[in-house]
This record gives sequence, structure tokens and C-alpha cells, in this order.
Amino acid sequence: MTRVSVFSSPLLLGFDHIERVLDRVNKTAAEGYPPYNIEQTGEHRLRITLAVAGFAEDDLNVSVEDNQLVIRGKQQEDTASRIYLHRGIAARQFTRSFVLAEGIEVKGAEVVNGLLHVDLERPVPQPKITQIEIKNAVKKKQAPRTIDIDP
Repeated sequence: MTRVSVFSSPLLLGFDHIERVLDRVNKTAAEGYPPYNIEQTGEHRLRITLAVAGFAEDDLNVSVEDNQLVIRGKQQEDTASRIYLHRGIAARQFTRSFVLAEGIEVKGAEVVNGLLHVDLERPVPQPKITQIEIKNAVKKKQAPRTIDIDP
């Protein structure tokens, strides 16, 4: 089945970036693993918490790619030597992406009790005042012009 894009109209040229972001958000929303919370921890601070039970710090990778926070997890486990009678705990890899607004900075990440906490902050921009020098354009003095009048 071919998907027709809303942005395929010839009147909407240059919106392919927005379409890619919307596709990415839609794909991420469809996947529910791992579950996560987003909470406001201060006036200009946020915390994203992912449930990553079974993953060690070395199994997780947190990075910022363009304007996206990307969290990847891949367990390094030797399953060849184990014989499972029942396997209900998934050891699958995951990639979870979050689109960051302009100016959001990732301050750090830590794993505590099977939860990965990623702290974000939006710094308050300090007002910047710049004085602009006003130049006085001095007109050049012109030499007096003489006019010859014939009597």
C-alpha cells in the first residue's frame, strides 16, 4: 500500500524535514518499550525516566543527535549457555528518541534501581545589551565656487 503524504502537494515545497520528524514521532509513539515518564523537576528543568530493568550502565547509550535525545539499550548476555524452561523477561534491544526543543541541554544521566534518569534543562537566556555607536557623518567642506559673469 502506498502512503500519500499531506506534504506531497506542489504548494508545500521544503516541508520534507517536518514530514520526517512527524514520521519519527509516529514510529516512536507506536513502540511502547521501554516505558518512560517525563516530569518537571523545576521551573526550567525536566527529567525523563525510562524503566531499564536488567540493563547495566555499559548496556545503555545516551546521545544527542541533531535536535534529538537518543537512548539505546543492548544487553550483552550469553544466552547460548543457558537453557530456559520459560522465558518471560525480554532481553531485547531498544532505541527511544525524544525531539528536543531549541535551547534544551542534557545535563546528565544516571541509572538507579533499574531506572535511567536523564536530566534536561532550558537555561534562561540572559538579556544581552549592546551599545551601538552613532557616527556623525561630517560633510566635507567644499571649495567656494566662482561664477564668471560677462557684462
